[in-house]
Amino acid sequence: MLSRFMSGSIRNLEREYSCTVRLLDDTEYTCTIQRDAKGQYLFDLICHHLNLLEKDYFGIRYVDPDKQRHWLEVTKSIAKQIKSQPPFTMCLRVKFYPPEPAALKEEITRYLVFLQIKRDLYHGRLLCKTSDAAMLAAFILQAEIGDYDPGKHPEGYSSKFQFFPKHSEKLERRIADIHKTELIGQTPETSERNFLQKAQMLETYGVDPHPCKDVSGNPAFLAFTPFGFVVLQGNKRVHFLKWNEVTKLKFEGKTFHIYANQKEDKKIILTYFAPTPEACKHLWKCGVEHQAFYKLEKSSQVRTVSSSNLFFKGSRFRYSGRVAKEVMEQSAKIKREPPEIHRAGLVPSRSCPSITHGPRLSSVPRTRRRAVHISIMEGLESLRDSAHSTPVRSVSHGDCFMPRSRSQATDASDGTAVISDEAYSPSDSVLPTPVAEHSMELAVSRQINGAPCSIEEEKESEAGTPSYGEGGDFGADSRSVREGAGGDSALSEVEQVNKFVLSVLRLLLVTIGLLFVLLLLLIILTESDLDIAFLSDIRQTPEFEQFHYEYFCPLRRWFACKLRWVGGLLINK
Repeated sequence: MLSRFMSGSIRNLEREYSCTVRLLDDTEYTCTIQRDAKGQYLFDLICHHLNLLEKDYFGIRYVDPDKQRHWLEVTKSIAKQIKSQPPFTMCLRVKFYPPEPAALKEEITRYLVFLQIKRDLYHGRLLCKTSDAAMLAAFILQAEIGDYDPGKHPEGYSSKFQFFPKHSEKLERRIADIHKTELIGQTPETSERNFLQKAQMLETYGVDPHPCKDVSGNPAFLAFTPFGFVVLQGNKRVHFLKWNEVTKLKFEGKTFHIYANQKEDKKIILTYFAPTPEACKHLWKCGVEHQAFYKLEKSSQVRTVSSSNLFFKGSRFRYSGRVAKEVMEQSAKIKREPPEIHRAGLVPSRSCPSITHGPRLSSVPRTRRRAVHISIMEGLESLRDSAHSTPVRSVSHGDCFMPRSRSQATDASDGTAVISDEAYSPSDSVLPTPVAEHSMELAVSRQINGAPCSIEEEKESEAGTPSYGEGGDFGADSRSVREGAGGDSALSEVEQVNKFVLSVLRLLLVTIGLLFVLLLLLIILTESDLDIAFLSDIRQTPEFEQFHYEYFCPLRRWFACKLRWVGGLLINK
Protein backbone atom coordinates (compact mmCIF):
# COMPACT_ATOMS: atom_id res chain seq x y z
CA MET A 1 0.00 0.00 0.00
CA LEU A 2 2.80 2.41 0.90
CA SER A 3 4.59 1.75 -2.40
CA ARG A 4 1.37 2.36 -4.35
CA PHE A 5 0.77 5.59 -2.45
CA MET A 6 4.34 6.78 -3.09
CA SER A 7 4.19 5.92 -6.80
CA GLY A 8 0.84 7.70 -7.13
CA SER A 9 2.22 10.78 -5.38
CA ILE A 10 5.24 10.82 -7.70
CA ARG A 11 3.00 10.59 -10.75
CA ASN A 12 0.89 13.49 -9.47
CA LEU A 13 4.03 15.57 -8.92
CA GLU A 14 5.17 14.80 -12.45
CA ARG A 15 1.84 16.08 -13.77
CA GLU A 16 2.22 19.36 -11.86
CA TYR A 17 4.84 22.06 -11.78
CA SER A 18 5.49 25.34 -10.05
CA CYS A 19 5.24 28.74 -11.75
CA THR A 20 6.53 32.01 -10.32
CA VAL A 21 5.30 35.23 -11.93
CA ARG A 22 7.01 38.49 -11.04
CA LEU A 23 4.42 41.26 -10.88
CA LEU A 24 4.81 44.92 -11.77
CA ASP A 25 5.45 45.96 -8.15
CA ASP A 26 8.29 43.38 -7.96
CA THR A 27 6.31 41.04 -5.73
CA GLU A 28 6.06 37.42 -6.81
CA TYR A 29 3.03 35.19 -7.30
CA THR A 30 3.75 31.46 -7.10
CA CYS A 31 1.27 28.73 -7.98
CA THR A 32 1.18 25.06 -8.92
CA ILE A 33 -0.57 24.11 -12.14
CA GLN A 34 -1.13 21.01 -14.21
CA ARG A 35 1.42 20.14 -16.88
CA ASP A 36 -1.19 20.38 -19.64
CA ALA A 37 -2.51 23.77 -18.43
CA LYS A 38 -2.74 26.47 -21.06
CA GLY A 39 -1.51 30.01 -20.81
CA GLN A 40 -5.04 31.35 -20.32
CA TYR A 41 -5.36 29.43 -17.05
CA LEU A 42 -2.23 30.99 -15.55
CA PHE A 43 -3.14 34.44 -16.84
CA ASP A 44 -6.62 34.19 -15.29
CA LEU A 45 -5.09 33.11 -11.96
CA ILE A 46 -2.89 36.21 -11.88
CA CYS A 47 -5.73 38.54 -12.86
CA HIS A 48 -7.92 37.03 -10.14
CA HIS A 49 -5.08 37.50 -7.65
CA LEU A 50 -4.82 41.18 -8.65
CA ASN A 51 -8.62 41.63 -8.85
CA LEU A 52 -8.09 42.89 -12.41
CA LEU A 53 -10.93 43.03 -14.95
CA GLU A 54 -9.38 45.21 -17.68
CA LYS A 55 -6.83 42.51 -18.34
CA ASP A 56 -6.57 42.62 -22.14
CA TYR A 57 -3.77 45.21 -21.97
CA PHE A 58 -1.48 42.84 -20.07
CA GLY A 59 0.49 39.71 -20.88
CA ILE A 60 2.96 37.24 -19.43
CA ARG A 61 6.52 37.41 -20.71
CA TYR A 62 9.19 34.75 -20.36
CA VAL A 63 12.74 34.20 -21.58
CA ASP A 64 13.88 30.94 -23.16
CA PRO A 65 17.31 29.32 -22.51
CA ASP A 66 18.71 31.18 -25.54
CA LYS A 67 17.83 34.52 -23.87
CA GLN A 68 15.06 35.19 -26.39
CA ARG A 69 11.96 36.94 -25.05
CA HIS A 70 8.47 35.61 -25.75
CA TRP A 71 4.91 36.48 -24.84
CA LEU A 72 3.07 33.49 -23.39
CA GLU A 73 0.33 32.43 -25.80
CA VAL A 74 -2.91 31.90 -23.93
CA THR A 75 -4.26 29.25 -26.34
CA LYS A 76 -1.28 26.89 -26.05
CA SER A 77 0.09 24.66 -23.32
CA ILE A 78 2.57 26.39 -21.03
CA ALA A 79 4.90 23.38 -20.86
CA LYS A 80 5.10 23.18 -24.67
CA GLN A 81 5.94 26.88 -25.02
CA ILE A 82 8.65 27.17 -22.37
CA LYS A 83 11.70 25.14 -23.35
CA SER A 84 13.40 25.28 -19.95
CA GLN A 85 12.76 22.88 -17.10
CA PRO A 86 10.34 23.74 -14.26
CA PRO A 87 9.96 25.60 -12.01
CA PHE A 88 9.17 28.38 -14.48
CA THR A 89 9.78 32.08 -13.85
CA MET A 90 7.85 34.68 -15.82
CA CYS A 91 6.86 38.35 -15.62
CA LEU A 92 3.55 40.19 -15.86
CA ARG A 93 3.94 43.24 -18.09
CA VAL A 94 1.83 45.64 -20.12
CA LYS A 95 1.62 44.12 -23.59
CA PHE A 96 -0.71 46.59 -25.31
CA TYR A 97 -0.35 50.12 -23.95
CA PRO A 98 -3.72 51.91 -23.67
CA PRO A 99 -3.95 54.82 -26.13
CA GLU A 100 -5.28 56.97 -23.26
CA PRO A 101 -4.12 55.38 -19.99
CA ALA A 102 -5.55 58.13 -17.79
CA ALA A 103 -9.02 57.35 -19.17
CA LEU A 104 -9.02 53.72 -18.06
CA LYS A 105 -12.15 52.75 -16.18
CA GLU A 106 -10.70 51.25 -12.97
CA GLU A 107 -8.08 52.61 -10.64
CA ILE A 108 -6.37 49.22 -10.27
CA THR A 109 -5.73 49.13 -14.03
CA ARG A 110 -4.37 52.68 -14.01
CA TYR A 111 -2.11 51.80 -11.10
CA LEU A 112 -0.61 48.79 -12.90
CA VAL A 113 -0.04 50.83 -16.07
CA PHE A 114 1.52 53.52 -13.86
CA LEU A 115 3.98 50.94 -12.50
CA GLN A 116 4.85 49.82 -16.03
CA ILE A 117 5.50 53.34 -17.30
CA LYS A 118 7.54 54.14 -14.19
CA ARG A 119 9.62 51.08 -15.02
CA ASP A 120 9.94 52.23 -18.65
CA LEU A 121 11.13 55.61 -17.43
CA TYR A 122 13.81 54.07 -15.25
CA HIS A 123 15.03 51.62 -17.90
CA GLY A 124 15.32 54.33 -20.53
CA ARG A 125 12.51 53.28 -22.85
CA LEU A 126 10.50 56.46 -22.23
CA LEU A 127 12.22 59.65 -23.31
CA CYS A 128 11.58 63.07 -21.82
CA LYS A 129 13.16 66.49 -21.63
CA THR A 130 14.26 68.03 -18.35
CA SER A 131 11.01 69.76 -17.44
CA ASP A 132 8.94 66.66 -18.19
CA ALA A 133 11.40 64.45 -16.31
CA ALA A 134 11.14 66.60 -13.19
CA MET A 135 7.34 66.68 -13.34
CA LEU A 136 7.03 62.90 -13.86
CA ALA A 137 9.39 62.16 -10.98
CA ALA A 138 7.53 64.60 -8.74
CA PHE A 139 4.25 62.84 -9.55
CA ILE A 140 5.85 59.56 -8.54
CA LEU A 141 7.05 61.04 -5.25
CA GLN A 142 3.65 62.50 -4.48
CA ALA A 143 1.85 59.24 -5.33
CA GLU A 144 4.11 57.07 -3.22
CA ILE A 145 5.29 59.16 -0.24
CA GLY A 146 2.52 61.76 -0.05
CA ASP A 147 2.80 65.47 0.76
CA TYR A 148 6.13 67.01 1.64
CA ASP A 149 6.76 66.93 5.38
CA PRO A 150 9.89 68.74 6.67
CA GLY A 151 10.01 66.39 9.64
CA LYS A 152 10.06 63.28 7.47
CA HIS A 153 11.80 64.61 4.38
CA PRO A 154 15.14 66.27 5.13
CA GLU A 155 17.15 68.29 2.66
CA GLY A 156 18.13 66.26 -0.38
CA TYR A 157 15.47 63.59 0.24
CA SER A 158 14.76 63.20 -3.49
CA SER A 159 18.36 62.09 -4.08
CA LYS A 160 17.67 58.86 -2.20
CA PHE A 161 15.58 57.63 -5.09
CA GLN A 162 16.43 57.17 -8.73
CA PHE A 163 13.74 57.60 -11.36
CA PHE A 164 16.06 57.50 -14.39
CA PRO A 165 19.22 55.56 -15.25
CA LYS A 166 21.30 58.62 -14.29
CA HIS A 167 20.42 62.15 -13.28
CA SER A 168 21.97 65.25 -11.77
CA GLU A 169 21.76 67.26 -8.57
CA LYS A 170 20.09 70.07 -10.47
CA LEU A 171 17.27 67.77 -11.55
CA GLU A 172 16.95 66.38 -8.01
CA ARG A 173 16.46 69.92 -6.66
CA ARG A 174 13.87 70.64 -9.35
CA ILE A 175 11.98 67.43 -8.49
CA ALA A 176 11.94 68.37 -4.80
CA ASP A 177 10.77 71.94 -5.56
CA ILE A 178 7.81 70.68 -7.61
CA HIS A 179 6.93 68.12 -4.97
CA LYS A 180 7.04 70.72 -2.18
CA THR A 181 5.11 73.52 -3.88
CA GLU A 182 2.94 72.32 -6.78
CA LEU A 183 1.53 68.94 -5.74
CA ILE A 184 0.39 69.50 -2.17
CA GLY A 185 -2.88 67.77 -1.40
CA GLN A 186 -2.90 65.43 -4.38
CA THR A 187 -4.02 61.90 -3.54
CA PRO A 188 -2.10 58.91 -4.93
CA GLU A 189 -4.89 58.31 -7.46
CA THR A 190 -4.78 61.91 -8.69
CA SER A 191 -0.99 61.92 -8.93
CA GLU A 192 -0.99 58.66 -10.84
CA ARG A 193 -3.64 59.95 -13.24
CA ASN A 194 -1.64 63.14 -13.82
CA PHE A 195 1.47 61.04 -14.37
CA LEU A 196 -0.33 58.97 -17.00
CA GLN A 197 -1.68 62.07 -18.74
CA LYS A 198 1.84 63.48 -18.93
CA ALA A 199 3.44 60.22 -20.07
CA GLN A 200 0.94 59.51 -22.83
CA MET A 201 1.93 62.78 -24.53
CA LEU A 202 5.54 61.62 -24.90
CA GLU A 203 6.10 60.11 -28.30
CA THR A 204 8.02 57.09 -27.05
CA TYR A 205 5.08 56.13 -24.86
CA GLY A 206 4.42 52.43 -25.35
CA VAL A 207 7.75 51.68 -27.07
CA ASP A 208 9.10 48.17 -26.50
CA PRO A 209 12.29 48.22 -28.60
CA HIS A 210 13.50 45.32 -30.73
CA PRO A 211 17.22 45.61 -31.67
CA CYS A 212 17.87 45.13 -35.40
CA LYS A 213 20.15 46.31 -38.21
CA ASP A 214 19.23 47.99 -41.45
CA VAL A 215 20.45 46.83 -44.86
CA SER A 216 23.64 48.87 -44.39
CA GLY A 217 24.47 47.13 -41.11
CA ASN A 218 23.64 50.13 -38.92
CA PRO A 219 21.98 49.40 -35.53
CA ALA A 220 18.33 50.33 -35.22
CA PHE A 221 15.38 49.72 -32.92
CA LEU A 222 11.96 48.69 -34.17
CA ALA A 223 8.91 49.22 -31.99
CA PHE A 224 5.13 48.93 -32.11
CA THR A 225 3.17 51.61 -30.27
CA PRO A 226 -0.56 52.32 -29.84
CA PHE A 227 -0.29 54.75 -32.75
CA GLY A 228 1.81 52.81 -35.24
CA PHE A 229 5.18 51.35 -36.20
CA VAL A 230 8.38 53.31 -35.50
CA VAL A 231 12.06 52.90 -36.34
CA LEU A 232 14.58 54.57 -34.03
CA GLN A 233 18.17 54.99 -35.17
CA GLY A 234 20.96 57.00 -33.60
CA ASN A 235 19.43 60.26 -32.40
CA LYS A 236 16.70 60.18 -35.02
CA ARG A 237 13.34 58.65 -35.63
CA VAL A 238 13.82 57.56 -39.22
CA HIS A 239 10.35 56.12 -39.84
CA PHE A 240 6.86 56.33 -38.42
CA LEU A 241 3.96 54.46 -40.00
CA LYS A 242 0.42 54.67 -38.70
CA TRP A 243 -1.41 51.37 -38.27
CA ASN A 244 -3.82 52.14 -41.10
CA GLU A 245 -0.80 52.64 -43.40
CA VAL A 246 0.82 49.26 -42.62
CA THR A 247 -0.49 46.66 -45.08
CA LYS A 248 1.64 43.60 -44.39
CA LEU A 249 4.37 42.25 -42.10
CA LYS A 250 6.61 39.41 -43.30
CA PHE A 251 9.73 37.63 -42.12
CA GLU A 252 12.03 34.96 -43.47
CA GLY A 253 14.94 33.76 -41.38
CA LYS A 254 16.44 36.89 -39.82
CA THR A 255 14.92 39.27 -42.40
CA PHE A 256 11.89 41.36 -41.48
CA HIS A 257 9.81 43.27 -44.05
CA ILE A 258 7.21 45.99 -43.48
CA TYR A 259 4.89 46.89 -46.37
CA ALA A 260 3.02 50.18 -46.18
CA ASN A 261 0.87 52.52 -48.26
CA GLN A 262 1.31 56.12 -47.23
CA LYS A 263 -0.66 57.67 -50.05
CA GLU A 264 -2.53 56.38 -53.06
CA ASP A 265 0.61 56.61 -55.18
CA LYS A 266 3.13 55.92 -52.44
CA LYS A 267 4.08 52.38 -51.41
CA ILE A 268 7.19 51.53 -49.40
CA ILE A 269 8.93 48.39 -48.20
CA LEU A 270 11.23 48.54 -45.18
CA THR A 271 13.73 45.74 -44.58
CA TYR A 272 15.61 45.02 -41.34
CA PHE A 273 17.68 42.15 -39.98
CA ALA A 274 17.15 40.72 -36.50
CA PRO A 275 19.99 39.13 -34.47
CA THR A 276 18.53 35.62 -34.79
CA PRO A 277 15.66 33.90 -36.64
CA GLU A 278 13.92 33.44 -33.28
CA ALA A 279 14.16 37.18 -32.55
CA CYS A 280 12.80 37.94 -36.02
CA LYS A 281 9.84 35.62 -35.52
CA HIS A 282 9.13 37.23 -32.14
CA LEU A 283 9.28 40.66 -33.79
CA TRP A 284 6.84 39.52 -36.50
CA LYS A 285 4.38 38.02 -34.02
CA CYS A 286 4.45 41.19 -31.90
CA GLY A 287 3.73 43.26 -35.01
CA VAL A 288 0.84 41.02 -36.07
CA GLU A 289 -0.70 41.19 -32.60
CA HIS A 290 -0.32 44.96 -32.23
CA GLN A 291 -1.71 45.64 -35.69
CA ALA A 292 -4.76 43.47 -35.00
CA PHE A 293 -5.31 44.97 -31.53
CA TYR A 294 -5.12 48.63 -32.51
CA LYS A 295 -6.32 48.58 -36.13
CA LEU A 296 -9.33 46.26 -36.26
CA GLU A 297 -12.86 47.18 -35.21
CA LYS A 298 -13.90 43.69 -34.05
CA SER A 299 -12.10 40.51 -33.02
CA SER A 300 -14.19 38.62 -35.59
CA GLN A 301 -12.14 40.40 -38.26
CA VAL A 302 -8.92 38.75 -37.08
CA ARG A 303 -7.48 36.37 -39.66
CA THR A 304 -4.65 33.86 -39.60
CA VAL A 305 -1.54 35.51 -40.99
CA SER A 306 1.26 33.75 -42.88
CA SER A 307 4.84 34.96 -42.96
CA SER A 308 5.13 33.94 -46.62
CA ASN A 309 3.04 34.26 -49.78
CA LEU A 310 3.38 30.53 -50.50
CA PHE A 311 1.17 28.09 -48.65
CA PHE A 312 3.84 25.42 -48.25
CA LYS A 313 6.42 27.56 -46.43
CA GLY A 314 6.63 30.07 -43.60
CA SER A 315 4.95 30.42 -40.20
CA ARG A 316 1.26 30.93 -39.53
CA PHE A 317 -0.03 32.92 -36.58
CA ARG A 318 -3.36 34.28 -35.40
CA TYR A 319 -3.96 36.86 -32.71
CA SER A 320 -6.34 35.54 -30.08
CA GLY A 321 -8.11 38.09 -27.96
CA ARG A 322 -10.25 41.18 -28.08
CA VAL A 323 -9.24 44.33 -29.96
CA ALA A 324 -8.80 47.77 -28.41
CA LYS A 325 -12.24 49.07 -29.37
CA GLU A 326 -13.96 46.04 -27.85
CA VAL A 327 -11.87 46.33 -24.68
CA MET A 328 -12.92 49.95 -24.18
CA GLU A 329 -16.56 49.07 -24.80
CA GLN A 330 -16.40 46.28 -22.22
CA SER A 331 -14.62 48.51 -19.72
CA ALA A 332 -17.44 51.05 -19.92
CA LYS A 333 -19.84 48.33 -18.74
CA ILE A 334 -17.91 47.53 -15.54
CA LYS A 335 -20.01 48.30 -12.49
CA ARG A 336 -18.54 47.22 -9.18
CA GLU A 337 -17.05 48.66 -6.04
CA PRO A 338 -13.46 49.74 -6.76
CA PRO A 339 -11.08 47.06 -5.46
CA GLU A 340 -8.68 47.96 -2.68
CA ILE A 341 -5.19 48.83 -3.91
CA HIS A 342 -2.13 48.02 -1.82
CA ARG A 343 0.40 50.50 -3.12
CA ALA A 344 4.07 49.77 -2.65
CA GLY A 345 6.11 52.55 -1.07
CA LEU A 346 8.90 54.14 -3.06
CA VAL A 347 11.80 52.18 -1.64
CA PRO A 348 15.03 51.10 -3.35
CA SER A 349 14.32 48.00 -5.39
CA ARG A 350 15.29 46.28 -8.61
CA SER A 351 13.21 48.71 -10.61
CA CYS A 352 14.10 51.85 -8.61
CA PRO A 353 17.44 51.33 -6.87
CA SER A 354 18.99 53.87 -4.57
CA ILE A 355 21.10 56.50 -6.19
CA THR A 356 23.98 55.45 -3.98
CA HIS A 357 24.32 52.37 -6.20
CA GLY A 358 25.85 54.49 -8.95
CA PRO A 359 27.55 57.89 -9.30
CA ARG A 360 25.74 60.93 -10.61
CA LEU A 361 26.70 62.14 -14.05
CA SER A 362 27.75 65.64 -14.75
CA SER A 363 26.73 67.33 -17.98
CA VAL A 364 27.96 65.61 -21.13
CA PRO A 365 29.83 67.85 -23.60
CA ARG A 366 28.55 68.06 -27.15
CA THR A 367 30.64 65.81 -29.41
CA ARG A 368 30.07 64.22 -32.81
CA ARG A 369 29.05 60.60 -32.35
CA ARG A 370 26.78 58.20 -34.18
CA ALA A 371 24.70 57.61 -31.07
CA VAL A 372 23.32 59.97 -28.48
CA HIS A 373 24.32 60.94 -24.96
CA ILE A 374 21.62 62.89 -23.24
CA SER A 375 22.43 64.82 -20.10
CA ILE A 376 19.38 65.69 -18.04
CA MET A 377 21.54 68.13 -16.03
CA GLU A 378 22.06 70.36 -19.09
CA GLY A 379 18.70 69.94 -20.76
CA LEU A 380 19.36 66.47 -22.26
CA GLU A 381 21.93 67.69 -24.77
CA SER A 382 22.08 65.43 -27.77
CA LEU A 383 24.83 64.81 -30.27
CA ARG A 384 24.04 65.47 -33.86
CA ASP A 385 25.87 62.87 -35.92
CA SER A 386 23.80 59.69 -35.99
CA ALA A 387 23.61 56.52 -38.01
CA HIS A 388 22.38 56.55 -41.57
CA SER A 389 18.70 56.17 -42.14
CA THR A 390 17.37 52.98 -43.57
CA PRO A 391 17.16 52.76 -47.38
CA VAL A 392 13.61 52.32 -48.59
CA ARG A 393 12.56 50.45 -51.70
CA SER A 394 9.90 52.66 -53.22
CA VAL A 395 7.53 51.64 -55.97
CA SER A 396 6.07 55.07 -56.54
CA HIS A 397 7.16 58.45 -57.80
CA GLY A 398 6.22 60.29 -54.63
CA ASP A 399 8.52 62.23 -52.36
CA CYS A 400 10.72 60.50 -49.82
CA PHE A 401 9.11 59.43 -46.55
CA MET A 402 8.78 62.23 -44.04
CA PRO A 403 7.96 60.96 -40.53
CA ARG A 404 5.53 63.16 -38.65
CA SER A 405 4.90 63.50 -34.95
CA ARG A 406 1.39 63.52 -33.53
CA SER A 407 1.50 67.27 -33.03
CA GLN A 408 3.35 68.63 -36.05
CA ALA A 409 5.30 67.65 -39.15
CA THR A 410 9.07 67.59 -39.06
CA ASP A 411 11.22 70.03 -40.97
CA ALA A 412 10.67 69.57 -44.71
CA SER A 413 14.36 70.03 -45.40
CA ASP A 414 15.22 66.70 -43.77
CA GLY A 415 13.47 63.33 -43.93
CA THR A 416 14.33 62.58 -40.29
CA ALA A 417 13.82 64.50 -37.07
CA VAL A 418 17.03 65.44 -35.26
CA ILE A 419 17.05 66.13 -31.53
CA SER A 420 18.07 69.61 -30.43
CA ASP A 421 18.06 71.43 -27.13
CA GLU A 422 15.55 73.97 -28.37
CA ALA A 423 12.99 71.58 -29.88
CA TYR A 424 13.36 68.18 -28.30
CA SER A 425 10.87 65.48 -29.19
CA PRO A 426 11.22 62.23 -27.23
CA SER A 427 10.31 59.95 -30.12
CA ASP A 428 13.16 61.37 -32.17
CA SER A 429 15.83 59.79 -29.99
CA VAL A 430 16.87 56.25 -29.35
CA LEU A 431 18.80 57.00 -26.18
CA PRO A 432 17.37 58.74 -23.10
CA THR A 433 19.46 59.40 -20.01
CA PRO A 434 23.11 58.33 -20.24
CA VAL A 435 24.95 55.53 -18.48
CA ALA A 436 28.44 55.38 -17.04
CA GLU A 437 31.21 55.69 -19.61
CA HIS A 438 32.99 52.53 -18.52
CA SER A 439 29.95 50.45 -19.45
CA MET A 440 29.67 51.71 -23.02
CA GLU A 441 31.68 48.98 -24.74
CA LEU A 442 29.75 46.23 -22.96
CA ALA A 443 26.47 47.97 -23.72
CA VAL A 444 27.30 48.19 -27.44
CA SER A 445 27.84 44.45 -27.65
CA ARG A 446 24.57 43.83 -25.79
CA GLN A 447 22.52 46.05 -28.03
CA ILE A 448 24.00 44.62 -31.25
CA ASN A 449 23.55 41.05 -30.13
CA GLY A 450 20.15 41.79 -28.65
CA ALA A 451 20.70 39.69 -25.52
CA PRO A 452 21.80 40.45 -21.96
CA CYS A 453 24.70 38.67 -20.33
CA SER A 454 23.11 36.70 -17.56
CA ILE A 455 19.87 35.29 -16.25
CA GLU A 456 19.95 37.72 -13.33
CA GLU A 457 20.21 40.68 -15.68
CA GLU A 458 17.26 39.26 -17.59
CA LYS A 459 15.22 39.26 -14.40
CA GLU A 460 16.28 42.73 -13.35
CA SER A 461 15.72 44.29 -16.78
CA GLU A 462 12.16 43.36 -17.70
CA ALA A 463 12.86 39.66 -18.21
CA GLY A 464 15.30 40.40 -21.00
CA THR A 465 13.65 43.53 -22.41
CA PRO A 466 16.31 45.49 -24.31
CA SER A 467 16.43 49.04 -23.01
CA TYR A 468 17.83 51.44 -25.49
CA GLY A 469 18.62 53.78 -22.66
CA GLU A 470 21.04 51.21 -21.31
CA GLY A 471 22.74 50.78 -24.62
CA GLY A 472 25.02 53.79 -24.31
CA ASP A 473 26.87 55.06 -27.39
CA PHE A 474 26.69 52.95 -30.52
CA GLY A 475 29.61 54.94 -31.86
CA ALA A 476 31.86 54.06 -28.93
CA ASP A 477 33.46 51.36 -30.99
CA SER A 478 32.62 52.20 -34.59
CA ARG A 479 35.27 49.91 -36.06
CA SER A 480 33.80 46.81 -34.43
CA VAL A 481 30.35 47.81 -35.63
CA ARG A 482 31.57 48.25 -39.22
CA GLU A 483 33.46 44.96 -39.11
CA GLY A 484 30.36 43.24 -37.80
CA ALA A 485 28.30 44.87 -40.52
CA GLY A 486 30.72 43.63 -43.20
CA GLY A 487 30.60 40.09 -41.84
CA ASP A 488 26.83 40.21 -41.64
CA SER A 489 26.67 41.47 -45.23
CA ALA A 490 28.73 38.52 -46.50
CA LEU A 491 26.70 36.16 -44.36
CA SER A 492 23.43 37.63 -45.60
CA GLU A 493 24.48 37.03 -49.23
CA VAL A 494 25.12 33.37 -48.46
CA GLU A 495 21.81 33.15 -46.61
CA GLN A 496 19.98 34.71 -49.54
CA VAL A 497 21.51 32.15 -51.92
CA ASN A 498 20.54 29.33 -49.56
CA LYS A 499 17.01 30.67 -49.27
CA PHE A 500 16.70 30.86 -53.05
CA VAL A 501 17.93 27.29 -53.46
CA LEU A 502 15.53 26.07 -50.79
CA SER A 503 12.64 27.91 -52.44
CA VAL A 504 13.45 26.34 -55.82
CA LEU A 505 13.67 22.89 -54.24
CA ARG A 506 10.32 23.36 -52.50
CA LEU A 507 8.72 24.47 -55.75
CA LEU A 508 10.21 21.48 -57.58
CA LEU A 509 8.95 19.05 -54.94
CA VAL A 510 5.46 20.54 -55.07
CA THR A 511 5.44 20.33 -58.88
CA ILE A 512 6.56 16.69 -58.82
CA GLY A 513 3.90 15.90 -56.23
CA LEU A 514 1.17 17.47 -58.37
CA LEU A 515 2.33 15.56 -61.45
CA PHE A 516 2.30 12.33 -59.46
CA VAL A 517 -1.26 12.99 -58.32
CA LEU A 518 -2.33 13.70 -61.90
CA LEU A 519 -0.68 10.47 -63.06
CA LEU A 520 -2.53 8.46 -60.42
CA LEU A 521 -5.81 10.08 -61.50
CA LEU A 522 -5.06 9.25 -65.15
CA ILE A 523 -4.37 5.61 -64.34
CA ILE A 524 -7.58 5.40 -62.34
CA LEU A 525 -9.53 6.84 -65.27
CA THR A 526 -8.05 4.54 -67.90
CA GLU A 527 -7.27 1.25 -66.17
CA SER A 528 -9.68 0.85 -63.30
CA ASP A 529 -13.16 -0.60 -63.51
CA LEU A 530 -14.57 1.54 -60.76
CA ASP A 531 -18.26 2.09 -61.39
CA ILE A 532 -18.47 5.72 -60.33
CA ALA A 533 -20.81 8.09 -62.08
CA PHE A 534 -18.41 10.93 -62.80
CA LEU A 535 -15.66 8.49 -63.95
CA SER A 536 -18.08 6.83 -66.37
CA ASP A 537 -19.14 10.18 -67.76
CA ILE A 538 -15.52 11.14 -68.35
CA ARG A 539 -14.70 7.84 -70.07
CA GLN A 540 -17.63 8.23 -72.47
CA THR A 541 -16.60 11.63 -73.79
CA PRO A 542 -15.17 11.67 -77.37
CA GLU A 543 -12.09 13.56 -76.28
CA PHE A 544 -11.18 10.98 -73.65
CA GLU A 545 -11.72 8.05 -76.08
CA GLN A 546 -9.47 9.75 -78.63
CA PHE A 547 -6.79 10.35 -76.01
CA HIS A 548 -7.10 6.75 -74.78
CA TYR A 549 -6.69 5.06 -78.16
CA GLU A 550 -4.30 7.47 -79.88
CA TYR A 551 -1.95 8.35 -77.03
CA PHE A 552 -2.38 6.33 -73.87
CA CYS A 553 -2.58 2.83 -75.42
CA PRO A 554 0.57 3.29 -77.61
CA LEU A 555 2.41 4.71 -74.62
CA ARG A 556 1.34 1.77 -72.47
CA ARG A 557 2.49 -0.73 -75.14
CA TRP A 558 5.85 1.08 -75.38
CA PHE A 559 6.37 0.88 -71.62
CA ALA A 560 5.37 -2.81 -71.58
CA CYS A 561 7.83 -3.56 -74.40
CA LYS A 562 10.65 -1.81 -72.59
CA LEU A 563 9.87 -3.62 -69.37
CA ARG A 564 9.90 -7.01 -71.15
CA TRP A 565 13.22 -6.09 -72.75
CA VAL A 566 14.76 -5.13 -69.44
CA GLY A 567 13.36 -8.28 -67.82
CA GLY A 568 14.84 -10.42 -70.58
CA LEU A 569 18.27 -8.87 -70.10
CA LEU A 570 18.14 -9.55 -66.38
CA ILE A 571 17.06 -13.19 -66.91
CA ASN A 572 19.78 -13.84 -69.52
CA LYS A 573 22.42 -12.51 -67.16
